[in-house]
Amino acid sequence: MSRIYSLSLCFSLCSLSLFSFSLSVFQMHQWDVSLFSVTPAAALLSRCVSRGAVSQVSKISSHVSCRLLQVQLEVELLKEEKKSADVTHTFHLTRRFHMLQMFCGHLQELLKDQNSLRQRLMRPLGRTNLPVQAHLHRSVVEVVKMLLDFIETLEEKLDSVHSCTTTRDRLTQLNTSLAQLLAQVAEVQSLSNQVLQWKEVVSSLQSDTSA
Repeated sequence: MSRIYSLSLCFSLCSLSLFSFSLSVFQMHQWDVSLFSVTPAAALLSRCVSRGAVSQVSKISSHVSCRLLQVQLEVELLKEEKKSADVTHTFHLTRRFHMLQMFCGHLQELLKDQNSLRQRLMRPLGRTNLPVQAHLHRSVVEVVKMLLDFIETLEEKLDSVHSCTTTRDRLTQLNTSLAQLLAQVAEVQSLSNQVLQWKEVVSSLQSDTSA
């Protein structure tokens, strides 16, 4: 459709330029005739026109100017029609009307099946039974077992991940307990050395008293 509008616009512009050219040729022809064939009546009329007694109006030029104005108006109308072609032209309007009719028909079908559609939407999906063919029953049982194993291993992995933080805390507690134990061992060792020294002193005193 845009090509049709473009062609009509070009045709109008060509006709406009043709009329302008014909007007200029006509005026040049009048000028040539007035130069080379001057009659006494023409001289009298030219004097009257120069003094303002009469006015010179060309019927053909006025007709051409009216035609030019008409062509200009047609060009403007074609431009405006091209701008609003997607809204006003019947080709686009029929397509949109057809799409609107299809949409209305779809809505009417939905309204007819409103009750069944509402029941299907309100029905819980967990209680629906899925049909399984007979030769697939064994595979379904195996898949269920694999699913249970997967859930069990997943729980173990999650427990191990959660216990990582508690393991770190326990390691820190074990390190502190080991440090405390080493300190107590050093203290016990010093006490044992003191006891041994005290025994030696006591034994030496007893030997001195016996002598």
